[in-house]
Amino acid sequence: MLPVRHGCGGKTVKESRHHKIKEIVSQREIETQEELVQALQEAGFTATQATVSRDIKELQLIKVVGSSGRYKYAIPVTTTTFSLDGIRRKLTDVFVSLARAQNLLVLKVLPGNAHSIGAMLDAVEVEGLLGTIAGDDTLLLICQDEAAARSVEQSLRE
Repeated sequence: MLPVRHGCGGKTVKESRHHKIKEIVSQREIETQEELVQALQEAGFTATQATVSRDIKELQLIKVVGSSGRYKYAIPVTTTTFSLDGIRRKLTDVFVSLARAQNLLVLKVLPGNAHSIGAMLDAVEVEGLLGTIAGDDTLLLICQDEAAARSVEQSLRE
């Protein structure tokens, strides 16, 4: 197991870097990942372009048009929070079928709805659910084991 390194104030290095990234993109027009790597280095953080790419995804940064007319990174204005109850309500409108095979669940929904349901499931902490893969009308829910798959299946059917 890797040791957890801490930055300032008891935060992990990653948490400190994420905080600094939000600060940087709020105060400067950062157009590229390379510019963000440079800005982090100037602030005393060591990060590669690959690390910054993951950070951008985790922080859900978006690109918006800056004052120069060019695209820059920004923090989303609103963040949507989802709940398992909200997912169940959405499923009542689009549900087709749900089947389990060991630790896997196959959820069929009306065409065009799998991606949004998958994004909602990924955004909610569902115990035992490791992740989802979504097509147009089908989702593959990957659970940590068969017992977790039964539990997730029961949660979705409620």
